[in-house]
Amino acid sequence: MSENQNPQPSRDVTPHGGDGTLAQADRFTDPGVPEHKPRLTDTDPRSAKRNERLIVLIFLISCLGTVGSVVAYFAVRPDGTTEGVRLSTLLLGVAMAVSLLGIGIAAVHWAKTLMSNHEHVEERHPSSSSDEVRAVVANQFKEGGKDAGIARRPMLLGSVGLALALFPLSIAVPLVSSVGGDWNVSKFRHTMWKKGTRLAYDPSGRLIRAADLTVGSVAHVIPDVPAEERETHHWITEKAKAVVLLVRLDPRDLKRDHREGASYDGIVAYSKICTHVGCPVALYEQQTHHLLCPCHQSTFDIADGAKVVFGPAKRPLPQLPITVDDEGYLVAEDDFNEPIGPSYWERLK
Repeated sequence: MSENQNPQPSRDVTPHGGDGTLAQADRFTDPGVPEHKPRLTDTDPRSAKRNERLIVLIFLISCLGTVGSVVAYFAVRPDGTTEGVRLSTLLLGVAMAVSLLGIGIAAVHWAKTLMSNHEHVEERHPSSSSDEVRAVVANQFKEGGKDAGIARRPMLLGSVGLALALFPLSIAVPLVSSVGGDWNVSKFRHTMWKKGTRLAYDPSGRLIRAADLTVGSVAHVIPDVPAEERETHHWITEKAKAVVLLVRLDPRDLKRDHREGASYDGIVAYSKICTHVGCPVALYEQQTHHLLCPCHQSTFDIADGAKVVFGPAKRPLPQLPITVDDEGYLVAEDDFNEPIGPSYWERLK
């Protein structure tokens, strides 16, 4: 049976004939470009004008969002309380969202209603274009600018320019105003822990007795401070550096402490801040005694001084030395003996 009899359904790639040439099988018919359907703004000048005004309005709303973010930055500064920080962050976030969304929504609406939506077909051509082709492309860009109607809509052009020009202020003003701020990196070398500070559960603040912990127990720990202090901005900042993961092992499984004698009856306490980039390390595997960082999978062996056994981290987790007081509560014997978290300039260790 010849290839021309009972032809197979059309395909994108046709089979080769016996002599290596393409057989003359049926191919898919080029459907071509669908018929162009004009939009209302293409046929009704009043509709086009309404949409232009709407786009300008959205760009102006974006400008108000940018101005609002700058005003919020200076007028609503954190006052040291949790509520103050929350309010300042909320106002900045909402204002910047209005600014960015305004630019995005206005640009999309502009493209959908006023810019040219005619379909154009360009045949595939060699990568290296001739001078004539490049000249044609440059001319097409010029024609595209004309189709967009920018020259005929100066108000629209002005509003988009104003919105784009103002938006960087929402980022630049906070950055510039922070220049000359607190660059004292020595504060990273110390935390709230000190000799005699009791260990408390996070976030309840309930004190921890050594006798209440069973082998395999894991607790998220913070320093014990008065309840009223926990509402201050200072506490929030210092707590971020002082968070600790407490684990009770069978003393026979404990190979060594990162700090000699820093554990108590198999109970060890290590900083929760990964020494890679500072993510919270809190995924504990009881059988292997491994502690995993969920961000980049750095793995630390709690039974062996929290040394790194896998991942990009280069240093063990700092260990908090602990003991018990006269009432049986776990207390710190000292602060961490090295800075917590990832490396930074001027770090000595």
